[in-house]
Amino acid sequence: MPRTKTSPMHLKRCSTEKLREIFNKYATQEVNGDLYMTSDDFVRGFLGQSYNEESVKLLAGIADTSKDGLISFAEFQAFEGLLCTPDALYKTAFQLFDRNGNGSVTYSEFVDVFKKTDLHAKIPFKLDGPFIQLYFGKDRQRTINYAEFSQFLHDFHEECALEAFRMKDTSGSGFISALDFQDIMVNVKKHLLTADVKDNLVAVTEGHKVSFPYFMAFNSLLNNMELIKRIYLNATSGNRTEPITKDELLQSAQTMSQITPLEIDILFQLTGAIHQTGRIVYGDLSSIAPEHYTKHITTRLTEIKAVESPADRSIFIQMLESTYRFTLGSVAGAVGATAVYPIDLVKTRMQNQRTGSFIGEVAYRNSWDCCKKVIRHEGFLGLYRGLVPQLMGVAPEKAIKLTVNDFVRDKMTDKQGQIPRWAEVLAGACAGGSQVIFTNPLEIVKIRLQVAGEIAGGAKVRAWNVVRELGLFGLYKGARACLLRDVPFSAIYFPMYAHTKAAFADEEGYNHPLTLLAAGAIAGIPAASLVTPADVIKTRLQVVARTGQTTYNGVIDAARKIMAEEGPRAFWKGTVARVFRSSPQFGVTLVTYELLQRMLYVDFGGSRPAGSDVAQTKQELSKLNPDHVGGYQAALPMLNGIETKFGLSLPRFSSTLKASSAKQAS
Repeated sequence: MPRTKTSPMHLKRCSTEKLREIFNKYATQEVNGDLYMTSDDFVRGFLGQSYNEESVKLLAGIADTSKDGLISFAEFQAFEGLLCTPDALYKTAFQLFDRNGNGSVTYSEFVDVFKKTDLHAKIPFKLDGPFIQLYFGKDRQRTINYAEFSQFLHDFHEECALEAFRMKDTSGSGFISALDFQDIMVNVKKHLLTADVKDNLVAVTEGHKVSFPYFMAFNSLLNNMELIKRIYLNATSGNRTEPITKDELLQSAQTMSQITPLEIDILFQLTGAIHQTGRIVYGDLSSIAPEHYTKHITTRLTEIKAVESPADRSIFIQMLESTYRFTLGSVAGAVGATAVYPIDLVKTRMQNQRTGSFIGEVAYRNSWDCCKKVIRHEGFLGLYRGLVPQLMGVAPEKAIKLTVNDFVRDKMTDKQGQIPRWAEVLAGACAGGSQVIFTNPLEIVKIRLQVAGEIAGGAKVRAWNVVRELGLFGLYKGARACLLRDVPFSAIYFPMYAHTKAAFADEEGYNHPLTLLAAGAIAGIPAASLVTPADVIKTRLQVVARTGQTTYNGVIDAARKIMAEEGPRAFWKGTVARVFRSSPQFGVTLVTYELLQRMLYVDFGGSRPAGSDVAQTKQELSKLNPDHVGGYQAALPMLNGIETKFGLSLPRFSSTLKASSAKQAS
């Protein structure tokens, strides 16, 4: 199933019957004839998490609204519904702290849960200080409701960072050392750190002391990276590959938000430490931005990690990657060709129609008339005449085209994931040139089968007979015209597809399958139409001329005779049919190719299709238990979100206890 754009509110509720079936599968406690889940059943069994005993009870309490230690089916179903709401993350966190289930959080409930978190163990926060008094009152007797708690939780974590800075700044100078800065970020703000940022915390400070304003700006920057992305897109008019300078980003920031010059300075320090460039592109922001607690939902049929890191990419692994792409390209090409083959047949017959010869009046007035006459005289299956050899050839043809384009693009792409326009055109041209090895024999056989039906009562023409008649060299008749068509087609098509796909991506750079289909179809319009003259010449060279029809000796001879006998308009015959065939065919082919790479995912340590947005969360939704249906698809990302967004991680088993826990659960 293709991935759909998701936040929790986009999740579809599961049916009661299915939920009941799953609940009964994990529930082990029976009370008065009714089944219930224990805390262990829910957290370790159903969710599959290895928290310690105390954490298990706390997390089970999120679903156990009656707080009796057991989760009924009604509570199980209610929590599934909660996970489908837009503010599921905050509601989940609220229910974690609402120990009594009365719809509010008291000071004692907050302290009881917070003292069990890893954050409290690292930063002993003053739980009776001024900040706490602002929310719970001086006597700490005030209770706060859900709306107030959501704000409190957000502010509290920021206050923890301030408290940590004060602890490190023992002299009260307003400065801490670079190593203290690193210690605070790793222990208190680790949820904001990507691997690149974590590795460069000291490098970005150049070993100097860190001031309080710098500390605040650094954290504010990481908290607002999604806003920074919008500022970048505003500065580049939506172009994700355009490098911009600090001044350009700062100007855009001042027109859109309250991002400060210091935050912009830190951003460029970070990107400079990571990539050593003076400009940034959208990919730089993605390598800095904290990961989301939830991403687009993917259902993968396979997920294989061929290498541990890009450094492990050997020649053999790269060959495997090309084989993998070739295989998926073959399937995608066959799907695309089958979808539009009737249009291709009509296009071929229209292009072979010769108005300048004395053989008689034209057979077809237009493409629609051709389609109707084929069905009338040859039946519906006549529209698929020549499909079998087409599929035999189109699989390797499309496969080598897609594989070569990807291969050359990979080689031309820099470390930042950027590729110059000329390199995109070159990759497309190489792809178009390479496919002629398969395209020309395929085309000449297909065309002769397609036009065979025009002769009423003629002998049945078979693909193998055509191959034997032509011989090896005959199969490459018209190859120069084929190159003249396929090289510019691919040189136009692939760069336009890449840029159209990027333009259709959402704010996070993700492409929905429909946008892939649209991008593939749109890119095919100029590519297919502009090379129609070469396609007309190729068709005339490859078709056997009947009695009275003009014959041609090569590309230049064909071009001269067509111009002399039929005029310039003849070069554009079948343009509409060609566009209507090539545009949807490549749309279907490319969307199939990219979706196959998403579903049959293999990590070779190389580049991934842009817009697929894969493998970017600590808890991949694709790795979920198949019993996590409906709202429960977001259950683990929500628990992960409590840790990553609020920094409230609960203790888990040590590595030595995980195995025994799993064994006990099974």
